[in-house]
Amino acid sequence: MKTHLFGKLAVSAGIAAIAGMTMITAAQAASELTVYTAVEAEDLKKYAAAFNAVHPDIEIKWVRDSTGIVTAKLLAEKKNPVADVVWGLAATSLMLLKEEGMTEPYAPKGVELLDKKFVDSATPPHWTGMDAWIASVCFNTVEAGNKNLPVPTSW
Repeated sequence: MKTHLFGKLAVSAGIAAIAGMTMITAAQAASELTVYTAVEAEDLKKYAAAFNAVHPDIEIKWVRDSTGIVTAKLLAEKKNPVADVVWGLAATSLMLLKEEGMTEPYAPKGVELLDKKFVDSATPPHWTGMDAWIASVCFNTVEAGNKNLPVPTSW
């Protein structure tokens, strides 16, 4: 049976997971930490380097995919979780995982300094944000002019 970081599936949307990884006991510090993530692959190297500077004896096994796929995988594995940590997932997914009883609360150092809208409202929180994305719809006036297209007036 796999030993999990906090007894259940530890979930965080941000740097808190890296800090949380430092809570591994000597008995667990044997070799590998499985981290499910939707963070961009090129960014994972710097996070792994920061973690391994403190924990050189632990190899991070990244399982990276889109938020939807990671969330579906976690829900499918609910009764037999594989991940030790979930890191870098949409807050909406983390709220769902919390509602499903799949997360363990954790308050990273300095969490009180963060804007409350980026932290789960529970005390201690079940997730902590690390960044935010904004989606937008844009209209290219130059290309529209070149193709004689009208400016949209509605969705």
